[in-house]
Amino acid sequence: MQRQTGRAHLIALAAMIAALYTVLTLLAALWGLAYGPVQFRFSEALTILPVFTFSAVPGLTVGCFLSNLFSGYSTDLVVGTLATLISAVGTRLLRGVRWHGLPVLAPLPPVIVNAVFVGAEIVILSPGGFAWAEFFAQALSIGLDELVVCYGLGLPLAAWINSSRAMKKLF
Repeated sequence: MQRQTGRAHLIALAAMIAALYTVLTLLAALWGLAYGPVQFRFSEALTILPVFTFSAVPGLTVGCFLSNLFSGYSTDLVVGTLATLISAVGTRLLRGVRWHGLPVLAPLPPVIVNAVFVGAEIVILSPGGFAWAEFFAQALSIGLDELVVCYGLGLPLAAWINSSRAMKKLF
């Protein structure tokens, strides 16, 4: 079977990634885990996908924007979406750094960028305004949540994609 690479395929793949990211985020929102100081978005496991296709960069970015329409925080439409775009590009750039075939550094950009951007956003929007101690606490909380999802779910997803002929054809 030949791998699909045409423009229509790449656009469709980006759209599928955006839709899946949005659905997974909204599922996390049902349990109160998608927005706010404690976040455990299952959708963040998909941030590993830029390792396999550039289509994941716009797909994740659009998916994040669509998901954040439901957050209730208008700033999240800009801050969260920008953080996702920067993270996706960073993941794409680190795709070649592998250990035993796994892209071990690729999940790091979403962890770091979201910790900084979302941590800062939460503190700046809090009633007390920006305070360094609060920023570090929020950044640590968001960063740990991202670390668990991106490494705990994202790397196994990458291993599965690497071992699946059907997935290799898709990406």
